[in-house]
Amino acid sequence: MLHHIELWVPDLDRAAGSWGWLLGSLGWTPYQNWPEGRSWRLGETYVVVERSPALRGGDAGHDRMRPGLNHLAFHVRDRATVDALVTAAPAHGWTLLFPDRHPHAGGPDHYAAYLENEDGFETELVAAQE
Repeated sequence: MLHHIELWVPDLDRAAGSWGWLLGSLGWTPYQNWPEGRSWRLGETYVVVERSPALRGGDAGHDRMRPGLNHLAFHVRDRATVDALVTAAPAHGWTLLFPDRHPHAGGPDHYAAYLENEDGFETELVAAQE
């Protein structure tokens, strides 16, 4: 089982807003809060966003197309929930990727939304099979 994921971000407030909304919408609850970071927990797993003092590169955003993390994928209850999240996402700093192929950008039998936040992090929201 995954223990935690830590994402270093260029702007903590912006990341806490976009990730906090998304994770909260998926049932994760606030877990930790310190001057440089925030975390949300679901079961035994937690996700951290942190503006670490050791961060290199200043305020440069994440580039999902470079080596490293491409995206985080989350299970979503059903297609209606994916659709509701896509509708609400822009108000929370997320943009729909691959809109011309949505909701089947991952293939005809894969119902999902691919979102990117203002810092360049991508997430995939995968609907449970109905």
